[in-house]
Amino acid sequence: MDFTVSLLRGVLGIAALLGFAYAFSANRKAINWGLVAKGIGIQILLGILILQGDKIGFSLFGHWISLGFIKEIFAWLASFFVNIQRWTDYGSGFVFGDLMSTGFIFAVRVLPTIIFFSAISAALYYLGILQVIIKGLAWVMSRVLNISGAESLAAAANVFIGQTEAPLIVKPYLEKMSKSELLCLMTGGMATIAGGVFAAFVGFLGGDDPVAQQNFATHLLTASIMSAPAAIVAAKILYPETNKELDTNLNLSREEVGDSLLGAIVQGCTDGLKLAANVAIMLIVFMAFVMMFNEALMATVGRIGGLNEYVVESTGGRFEGFNFNYVIGMLFAPIAWILGVASQDILIVGQLLGKKTVINEFVAYADLKTLKDGLQYKSLIISTYALCGFANFASIGIQIGGIGSIAPGRKKDLAAFGIKALIGGTIACFLTAAIAGVIAGQPPAM
Repeated sequence: MDFTVSLLRGVLGIAALLGFAYAFSANRKAINWGLVAKGIGIQILLGILILQGDKIGFSLFGHWISLGFIKEIFAWLASFFVNIQRWTDYGSGFVFGDLMSTGFIFAVRVLPTIIFFSAISAALYYLGILQVIIKGLAWVMSRVLNISGAESLAAAANVFIGQTEAPLIVKPYLEKMSKSELLCLMTGGMATIAGGVFAAFVGFLGGDDPVAQQNFATHLLTASIMSAPAAIVAAKILYPETNKELDTNLNLSREEVGDSLLGAIVQGCTDGLKLAANVAIMLIVFMAFVMMFNEALMATVGRIGGLNEYVVESTGGRFEGFNFNYVIGMLFAPIAWILGVASQDILIVGQLLGKKTVINEFVAYADLKTLKDGLQYKSLIISTYALCGFANFASIGIQIGGIGSIAPGRKKDLAAFGIKALIGGTIACFLTAAIAGVIAGQPPAM
């Protein structure tokens, strides 16, 4: 697929997603299209600088100044997550011994990464380093997009921490947030992933190959950062801000994470263990459900008129028959095409998008791990970005329970905005995927 066609598909995808958000807007006349344009512009700029920075620059006093240093900075940040996998493997090797050398075992290669990164995050928060990064990113978004300090902080925090932890950053503001600000907070949580699972996905998708780990780490980091302004764009279309007197203060809530650095690390380990256990349990149960639904459909509907055989033949053996994977792939295939996925891959990628939305991103990434070698490069890139978010039905309950526990007065609004936040988070992830498909959709030169 040449660049012109890729660009046109990308523009079509962005237009379709914005149109979908417009259709569900609570107040179309109040939409700030200037904010929308700037938000999309920030996404494109971030994608170009991070992924293609070494190919652009400017002339100053007769000297060519390359912007490749920006790409190098993010490559270094991505390598940090690769090293997290390596450091975790060292610790896991002491506990699990020979299991570490018997191939890729999810329980001993991925779950410990979640625990270790949670401990690192807690230490960085205790030392005040994470707050400085969050506040800096929030300052940029607040000034450029002209949004409130609270929603800027929440959007920035969602890049690094989870959808129930990020609201703690703006805890004092939650009860008095406008409805538009609250939806922006929720949408940001849906559109990004927590740092712990981020680090796990690097090892999950990259396997034992350091080059592949570095590649996926760069793309996942880019996806999480690009989705922050995308979430603001989606939220502000779905529920535009009508309050003209926004509080632009960037005051972080001081949440205690321990009485000492060691205490913070211990608390991080405990929180990480809970998250790792939840991930393991969800994967066991939902993967079992998927297999059960697959076999049930093939044993019943699939036997009617040779439907199983037709599916196998028409898809070149990429599906076992008329099963859950095939059905959900058919439902989401048009969206995959809109995002720019190669025509021969739309059923496979549609299946991944459907599982991410209906179940969760971990199940979808688990399938991507096994399917990625059969996908075209651009399809793989779009899939990696589109799946990088918590936008699924389970997250609605997580947000209502998590945010509602620290802001009881907003539970009614949280419940009312659940589906809207899911729609907004999904649109944000897909916007990022469509843009990334154009910017990074060509295989790297060998």
